Amino acid sequence: MANNLRRVAAFKALWQAITASRHGGPSVGQRIAAVPRMIKSIVKGEYDGGKSLLLMAGALAYLVSPIDIVPEAMLLLLGLTDDAVVITWLAGSVLSETQRFIEWEKDRDRILIGKAH
Repeated sequence: MANNLRRVAAFKALWQAITASRHGGPSVGQRIAAVPRMIKSIVKGEYDGGKSLLLMAGALAYLVSPIDIVPEAMLLLLGLTDDAVVITWLAGSVLSETQRFIEWEKDRDRILIGKAH
């Protein structure tokens, strides 16, 4: 049951992030290009996405790690399910966090230029 809920939440996050791009939001390319700027802003303490970045780094480490919670060699298709859920969650998280970061950059630039209202 908990695995199904996580899987549904991961797919929902990915779907929301993808569909947000269609409604005038930043493109996937713009979001990916924002990742290095986002990391730099987090490291400098300017942007508050540190927790999200750590979770995304952990998910990436899990995917590239030779250690697997559900080994593919033993359970074939079922063993790939945990990886699929992590990939889906990671993609949705990157898309949504970079959208939030791009919006933060725009707001910050408006304040610095003096157009905040």
